[in-house]
Amino acid sequence: MESSKKKRNFLDIAKSEFGRIIMSAALSVIKGIDIATYVFSLRKELAAELELMVRGPSSDGLAPSADMVGDGIARFLAGGVDYGSLPSSFAVIGKPEDTGPVPSSWQVVPRFIVSEKKYSAVIKIEPGTNLYGTGEIAGALLRDGKVTYTWNADSLGYGDWKKNLYQSHPWVLAVRADGSSFGVLADTTYRLKINLKNQISFTSEGRPFPVYVVDAQSPREVMEKFRVLIGAISLPPKWALGYHQCRFSYYPESRAKEIADEFRRRELPCDVIWFDIHYMAGNRVFTFSQKRYPDPKRMNDYLHQNGFKSIWMIDPGVKKEAGYWVYDQGTEGDHWVKDKNGKEYNARVWPGVCAFPDYTRPQTREWWAGLYKDFVATGIDGVWNDMNEPTVFKIQNQKTMPESNLHRGGGELPPGDHALYHNVYGMLMVRASREGIMAANPDRRTFILTRSNFLGGHRYAATWTGDNLSTWSHVKHSVTMILNLGLSGQPFSGPDIGGFLGKGTPEMFARWFGVGVFFPFSRGHTSTGNIDKEPWAFGSEVEASCKTALERRYRLIPYLYTLFRESSINGMPVMRPVFFADPTDPALRKEDEAFLLGQDLLVLPQLSKRANHVHALPKGIWRTITLVGEDHKEDVNQPELKIRGGSIIPIGRVVQNTTEESLAPLTLLVCLDESGKAEGELYEDAEDGYGYKRGEYLLTKYSAQKQDGKVVVKIDSEEGAMDRPSRDCVVELITADGVIKASGSENEGIEIQ
Repeated sequence: MESSKKKRNFLDIAKSEFGRIIMSAALSVIKGIDIATYVFSLRKELAAELELMVRGPSSDGLAPSADMVGDGIARFLAGGVDYGSLPSSFAVIGKPEDTGPVPSSWQVVPRFIVSEKKYSAVIKIEPGTNLYGTGEIAGALLRDGKVTYTWNADSLGYGDWKKNLYQSHPWVLAVRADGSSFGVLADTTYRLKINLKNQISFTSEGRPFPVYVVDAQSPREVMEKFRVLIGAISLPPKWALGYHQCRFSYYPESRAKEIADEFRRRELPCDVIWFDIHYMAGNRVFTFSQKRYPDPKRMNDYLHQNGFKSIWMIDPGVKKEAGYWVYDQGTEGDHWVKDKNGKEYNARVWPGVCAFPDYTRPQTREWWAGLYKDFVATGIDGVWNDMNEPTVFKIQNQKTMPESNLHRGGGELPPGDHALYHNVYGMLMVRASREGIMAANPDRRTFILTRSNFLGGHRYAATWTGDNLSTWSHVKHSVTMILNLGLSGQPFSGPDIGGFLGKGTPEMFARWFGVGVFFPFSRGHTSTGNIDKEPWAFGSEVEASCKTALERRYRLIPYLYTLFRESSINGMPVMRPVFFADPTDPALRKEDEAFLLGQDLLVLPQLSKRANHVHALPKGIWRTITLVGEDHKEDVNQPELKIRGGSIIPIGRVVQNTTEESLAPLTLLVCLDESGKAEGELYEDAEDGYGYKRGEYLLTKYSAQKQDGKVVVKIDSEEGAMDRPSRDCVVELITADGVIKASGSENEGIEIQ
């Protein structure tokens, strides 16, 4: 490939008067010949430059430089722009290497438009193409015709949901009419306008940015290739897949114990109790209120003894107060973000006037990470990083620090203003938090939840969809938001089940809870001053419905854990749009209430008050299953579940938390395809720690075959060094006429007549 210097020299010649004369002469000589045919005979990159230049001075396009950086992955940059001049990528892992030129058959090529103040990349789309992704945004699953912005903001109640929310994912997934697919990543942290009206357009007021295009035969293949670029999640601890209970806030200590006790007394499965800012001393991070939580270790020990884990909040704003040890350390280490004049930037958040760590500095990230050692030594199991857009109070027309603020960078990160680093401030925070927690607990898997993040931040933290409303529209938004987050590289997410703001109604709460137990991250939450929103808060009828929902989730945790393991390897979303079942079926493209868990389980909720929505269903064999004897027709709060023909889904028994053994017995749900076959798998390990990286796991693949009037279900293969347990197995064969059950030894196989 030509060097950037040679490309610039060519452009200079082409733009000169002499160059224009030469090109005009060339055009006269080849008059009557298609210019595209002519330029193809020249060296590829220079030909693309010439093709644009001969259009005359009114052209607004700059031909891109292009190279392949992986199987089905191309990278483009406007001609004349040097890769070396660009900021480090936060989305892309490592530095993708050029593997050769983009083939002439490559279809998706961006056109770059550069003006004095703006930089754009435009990608044409074929008729019949549908668009998805764009990260965390409320509204319909289908993003055709939508305009969104990447600018992380504290969007209480989604007031600006048509524009932007708490996170930024400059990525669009396109599905063509024939089911083939491509994805486009605009690799910039600057504020970006994503315009999907009849094309894909990215426009930024920041520096030039590269565009990555991933092309494949299906959306699934695109997501798998996308993982090569941005990495995958780390395998979470199994307890993180249980149900979580939270509010702003549970205090004092006796109230938190009361909540935990009620879950156990009522036999409502739950794994985690959360602690919002009221546990702190005057909202100062890394402190505990002597009145409300005088002994956090005692609190955590109590939860652990009763089968719970605990998660505690840490915000980035550090109270500006001499004598407060965190502020004193930050000042001594010169760790704070500066204003445009180079002075410590201060603004109000929950503790009052605060300073904010400059996470672009390696020294600051190391300092911040070190603060977690004593914090998690109290027995804390996970951490919640909130308010990290970053949010500040009482700033006219915005709720974040000025774009002119200064970040000093270091290492691979250059110095820059807040306009450059705003969208990755939260991501840098959770990266530092993760490093600190891992150092403090090296033998345990880290769980962090973050409100603000950027594409690629899934490598450090799970997320939730922020401060939503207790409205029917937000019940529906919660499904589409998680789906598009999954399609944008973040598979571990969920909403505040029941709604953060507003009371809602018992009917709404029960409906939301019924679908919420099938989200990858399942947590109930509500705001301070609001009504209680625990599963029992709306009376016995709603509580009974919530109990059924929770028991359904806990039976499915073995299947969910297997899906998370898959996601940690190939980047596939845990929760997927229905069109993944058949990308060629246009009827499935707009379905944004039903969804898939993995490829084998179809969830059909009723998300409107009237509860009469007819879902678009994929063709083929999909048969209704029950998990705890529920009837979705009698209890509309319970989504109908359908298993795919040809699949085997492993499930456990109902347990109260994930510390209890759930696979005694193991149950296999089997649904044969048209040829009388089925297959599935179960992943097991120690459920925490990192032994699985050393091969200490067990991946079992099962098969089912109909032959000679019977169905034989057996272990087909296994992988991993973990010892195989000797356990009973129940097989439920799901047929068109009902369920046929049989039991026996998992190791010996089971026959069903």
